[in-house]
Amino acid sequence: MSVPPESVVPPQPSEPLGGDIPAEERTWAMFAHLSALLGALLTASLGAGWGCFIGPLVIWLVKKDSMPFVADQAKEALNFNISVAIATLALVVLSAITFGIGLIIALPLWAIIGIAWLVLTIIAGVKANEGVRYRYPFALRLIK
Repeated sequence: MSVPPESVVPPQPSEPLGGDIPAEERTWAMFAHLSALLGALLTASLGAGWGCFIGPLVIWLVKKDSMPFVADQAKEALNFNISVAIATLALVVLSAITFGIGLIIALPLWAIIGIAWLVLTIIAGVKANEGVRYRYPFALRLIK
C-alpha cells in the first residue's frame, strides 16, 4: 500500500547535545570535572597529590552564582574528589595503625580507587560537555 507524498513527515533535526545549556556553561562544567586531574597532577609533583579538589572548588566558588549548570557539576566534582580523598586517607590511617600490615589491603584498594577516579572523572567531563548532569557513584554529598 502506497503512502501519499503529502502525508510523509520529513525527518526533524535532532536536538543538539546539551539541549538548552549554552556551550560556555558546558565547557566550564567539563573544566570543573577535569580540573581535578590537573590539580592532582600538579600537587603530585610536589609530593602530595591532594589537590584534586582545589580545581572544582575554585570553579564552584567563581561560577556558582552566574552559571547554574556549572555550579551543579563543580559541586558534584568537589563532592566526589573529597570522597576519594577521605577513602585514601582512611587507607593511610589503616596502614599506619597496623604498622604496615594494612598495606596488604591498602595497596590493591589504592590501585582500584585510582583507576576508578581517573575513569569516572573523564566520563564526567565528557558527559558535562554534552550537557548531561552527571552524578558520580559512591560520592558523599557533603556540599549541598
